Parts: sequence; C-alpha cells; structure tokens
Amino acid sequence: MKLLEQLKPLGLLLLRAALGVIFIFHGYPKLFTSTHQTMQFFEHSGLPGYFVYIAGVFEFFGGIMLIVGLFTRVAALLLAAEMFVALWKVHGFFANPMAVDNYQFPLVVAAGAFALATLGAGLISIDHVVFGDGRGKSMRKQKDRD
Repeated sequence: MKLLEQLKPLGLLLLRAALGVIFIFHGYPKLFTSTHQTMQFFEHSGLPGYFVYIAGVFEFFGGIMLIVGLFTRVAALLLAAEMFVALWKVHGFFANPMAVDNYQFPLVVAAGAFALATLGAGLISIDHVVFGDGRGKSMRKQKDRD
C-alpha cells in the first residue's frame, strides 16, 4: 500500500492528462470548426444555442488547465458541472438511467473531473509549485503557532 501511496502524484498527473486531452478534443470543435452544427444540436436538446461557446471554453481551456495543473480544482469543478448538465439535458440520465443510451462516457468523465476537484492536482503540477500544499496563509500561521 505504501508503494501505491507514493504513486499518487503520478496517478493524479495521468488522470489530469487523460481528462485534459478528452476535454480539449471535445471543446476544440465547439469553438473553432463545427460551432454552427453544435449550436443546432444544443438548441434541439433544449439548451440555448450560445451555450456552445460556454461549453467550448470550459472544455478547451479547462482541458489545458487540467493538463498543466493550474487552478485544477476550479477547472475540474466547472467541467464536472458541465458534464452533469450534459447527463441531465442531453442524455436523460437523471430521468431513467436504465433506459438511456450513451451516458457512460459523460458519466465517467464527470466522475473523474469531480475526483480531481476534490483531490487537487497533486505534486506534479503548477498548482503545487505556486500554491504549495493548498493551505492558505491563515492555516500556515495557525500551524506555526501550534
């Protein structure tokens, strides 16, 4: 178990990289290639057409943020929320999870993003270099006093 705990930073890096690539791959067309077609799909799904730009920005730039490990918790939380909206509005998962098709992919991506939001980026990240262990100054001052 100690070996697995030592591999945690590598595991978080691999999870961030995999999710980041997936989100970039899905966000790029929304912003740069098939925006109009995706806008029509969003409207058909009951979402405003301009949501394609919001989803594209979240996915493309959020994916980049995950890969480099910068503001990982915020980016991952926004991406998880976006995927839950997709599960709800596009895939109908919350209406009847046993009767819908193709919900597995956004479900697992949402779960992975939520895991990163709760666990953070790990040691191999810009977050760790810039923010350290994630505790604010008040927490460090409290620890120094103890």
